[in-house]
Amino acid sequence: MQLTINGKARSFELAQMNVAQLVEQLELVGKRLAIELNGEIVPRSQFEYTPLSDSDKLEIVGAVGGG
Repeated sequence: MQLTINGKARSFELAQMNVAQLVEQLELVGKRLAIELNGEIVPRSQFEYTPLSDSDKLEIVGAVGGG
């Protein structure tokens, strides 16, 4: 599967994948994330139920704490 993540092309061996599986593949499990899929925000509660398709475009932003 070919995806564009934060403007960079990435290839994954899985033919089918959902957003939760992508988070695992990117080793981002447990991090505070905002994910946009083809221009639409994906709520965290829907990561497991949101399938990805070849050529999808994602923006992934992690929350950073500090002060």
